[in-house]
Amino acid sequence: MLYSAYEMQRSLLAGASAMANAGVELLANPANPMAYFGGGPVIASALEVFAHAAAPRGKPEFGLTDTTVDGKRVAVQEEIALRLPFGQLKHFRREGVEGQPRLLIVAPMSGHYATLLRGTVERMLPGHDVYITDWRDARQVPLTEGRFDLDDYIDYIVAFLEHLGPGAHMLAVCQPSVPCYAAAALMSAAGHPCRPKTLTMMGGPIDTREAPTAVNTLATERPRAWFEQNVIVTVPFNHPGAGRRVYPGFLQLAGFMSMNLGSHLMSHWEMFKHLVAGDGEGAEAAKDFYDEYRSVCDMTAEFYLQTVDMVFQRHALPLGTLTHRGTTVDPSAITDIALLAVEGERDDISGVGQTKAALTLATRLPAAAKKYHLAKGVGHYGIFNGSRWRQQIAPVLEGWIAAHA
Repeated sequence: MLYSAYEMQRSLLAGASAMANAGVELLANPANPMAYFGGGPVIASALEVFAHAAAPRGKPEFGLTDTTVDGKRVAVQEEIALRLPFGQLKHFRREGVEGQPRLLIVAPMSGHYATLLRGTVERMLPGHDVYITDWRDARQVPLTEGRFDLDDYIDYIVAFLEHLGPGAHMLAVCQPSVPCYAAAALMSAAGHPCRPKTLTMMGGPIDTREAPTAVNTLATERPRAWFEQNVIVTVPFNHPGAGRRVYPGFLQLAGFMSMNLGSHLMSHWEMFKHLVAGDGEGAEAAKDFYDEYRSVCDMTAEFYLQTVDMVFQRHALPLGTLTHRGTTVDPSAITDIALLAVEGERDDISGVGQTKAALTLATRLPAAAKKYHLAKGVGHYGIFNGSRWRQQIAPVLEGWIAAHA
């Protein structure tokens, strides 16, 4: 019922958004005297903010068509290197560029599309052969494709690394730090030739007992059964994944928005003021952010519930009880994968120390193969996007990859 109610509300808001856009066009028309005086500009600005907030959104595009390599502009082509039921491996092939380090960026499966890391990909393109995990919206996957849980997630990471071949590097952004770390440990224990040369984890919940945040508290104050009964829903019949049990993206978005509601309200107020003042460029910056931020997708119920249980409630990885298809994940098996942990000083999703714990757990890895970087004044989103990511954090990552290439 919850999913159907949401779909009905979204349809109603889509109609209201279209009507508001029509009002904006009317009030802002140069032939309309109201566009120049009176309350016309104010009303038009308010309608535009509402229209943008209420508009339905689908999967965004990366839109990266070129980059600069050694001072020259080169074309970039998006290719699907490997396609699996619940996700595909996307390759940003740069025409005429070869020999640079191969980098697998593992995007989070946490309610947003991989395009949330557009800025991450764009910054790494000039010096690296970049691949990214492009996870699929669970409501688009038919039931005939089976389940997808944490074990499957780890299998996918191994499969993607196998496709890249020996000597690749891996970057886990936020949530996938745990399965990527587990994959690295399992591949190391097995002597897998395609284990990564380096693994960088950014803002990941390796050990959520360190500096717990509001997200950690929410996940631990209720039993798994509560989450299963209250936030897991069934995909309606009008989607390819009809009948699949999922944690819907709109609930995840609502949770994130409510954590910083005041900031989001102020952002929309600033957007309104930019529009009233005729500053279209300032308003577009906020619109671009929310176009991406509000584009959400569903997760399979089994993956979501297993993550809540194993990562946030049982702390299975740091306590040595995490298993993958019956095999215990042993961080001490990591002996030749260089580890870089990056945290944001103001991260309100993964507290300071949660990612750094990955370095402590790898007890047999030499100290020279471990590095920690604390980004001063940076929040969760700023770790992988924005000016501080581009100017302060990315150079650390590039240097780490170069030192262990």
